[in-house]
Amino acid sequence: MILAMIPARMGSQRLKQKNLQPVCGVPLITHAIRKCIRADAFDEIWVNSEHTTFATIAQEEGVLFHQRPASLASNTATSEDYIFEFLCNHVCDILFQVHSIAPLLSAETVRDFVEKMCAGDFDVLLSCVEEQIECAMEGVPVNFSYDRKQNSQDLSPIQRVTWSITAWRREPYLKAYEAKRCATYNGKVGFFPIDRMGGHIIKNEEDLKIADMFMRVEGREL
Repeated sequence: MILAMIPARMGSQRLKQKNLQPVCGVPLITHAIRKCIRADAFDEIWVNSEHTTFATIAQEEGVLFHQRPASLASNTATSEDYIFEFLCNHVCDILFQVHSIAPLLSAETVRDFVEKMCAGDFDVLLSCVEEQIECAMEGVPVNFSYDRKQNSQDLSPIQRVTWSITAWRREPYLKAYEAKRCATYNGKVGFFPIDRMGGHIIKNEEDLKIADMFMRVEGREL
């Protein structure tokens, strides 16, 4: 049994009611639901929220709704907390979290991601964008050296985690959380490269405008 879970908290700090913000006239949460349906890769699709507004949207789109406790919708609640609560209430082999804040992630990429996770032996699979350019952290080179100049195509790419889509095997996640370890990265972790648009995350108004513009220009069903 494999499940898709779309988190949709009503509150947000940088962009008010972010999950209800429209891209091409359609709310972000609805884009995510329809993408999961088009992917045709899941046994069940769940919207996970504390707010019944999202229950109505889920029902209209023909998917399931999980109402998390209000305490798990605050700014202090972590993703590990609400994922653990969801997994305690839904038996599955693998959980796929599909974020509504990545509206340009395609259904085809979702299918490929699911196939990779199901065929592999990963406990965790993270979506990432590979940045094949000189990168540093706190002024220290990560994938290049000050000793010589290399062409960018010869550099090892940096894997920038996007959280557009993520997968966890249920039992390892639960055991790690219950043992008070980090469940997000527990066990064998794999990385799945996605395109730059699929890794575009909506954090603020500017991000939203970029996604809307791209979708309109492309004129494609994402």
